[in-house]
Amino acid sequence: MHARTEPAEAETGAIARPPLVRELLLVAGLFLVYKFGRQLAAGHTAEAFRNAHRVWDLERAVRLPGEGSVQSLLLHGDTFAHVANTYYATVHFPATVAFLVWLYLRRPAHYVWARRILAALTSAALVLHLLFPLAPPRMLAVTGLVDTARVYGPSVYGPPRTDHLSNQFAAMPSLHFGWALMVAIGLIVATRSRRRWLWLLHPLLTLLVIVGTANHYWLDALAATALLGIALAVIHPPHRTATTAGRAQDTLVPADKPVLVGAAR
Repeated sequence: MHARTEPAEAETGAIARPPLVRELLLVAGLFLVYKFGRQLAAGHTAEAFRNAHRVWDLERAVRLPGEGSVQSLLLHGDTFAHVANTYYATVHFPATVAFLVWLYLRRPAHYVWARRILAALTSAALVLHLLFPLAPPRMLAVTGLVDTARVYGPSVYGPPRTDHLSNQFAAMPSLHFGWALMVAIGLIVATRSRRRWLWLLHPLLTLLVIVGTANHYWLDALAATALLGIALAVIHPPHRTATTAGRAQDTLVPADKPVLVGAAR
């Protein structure tokens, strides 16, 4: 039989998406484990404040910029502080979920890679939260920083003694920043648009927000970056073959290369 050529299948046909129900259960399970772990870390108030003083003194010793220099930009008006608090409260989870949904629908292979990275980062963060409880700078009087969420709103936290939904002594590493950085990296890797580097604005804005609202120290973001870097070094992205200037396919065969069909018949 004569061989004929056919175009290779696009990514959506060449790479099967993981079962949706299984993925929902995995993500929900990871979230529940993380929330449970955060509750286990609660109740270490004295240790969290001792660690906070150590982190603050270390930042001054290595001459990191003061968090107050960022917060001063937000305190020029109520609007800036309110917008920053709103960004902190509302962008973190929806942006990450939207990122995973888009990858699941358009880049299945990259979705699996990104999900593994986020799971590894979150698990490592949970361990560090248990081992190193840390009060955020807004709780540390020596910093002179304002709790912008409490003063200007909106706030996602209640008083620490009565807040049973979150562990407020889990500042390091900052998953706000770690997840935002992974979203940017994931979209840069999975796409080919020349403007894809603009996704780095998301972690940059997140960094300014978490520091300016006094929810995190600089070192919290550096710790998240280090953990993410380790995860990226261990868990490699899928091979990518570009088919157009603005898209990338995760197929093992270039889309413009003919595939022999029936040659073995």
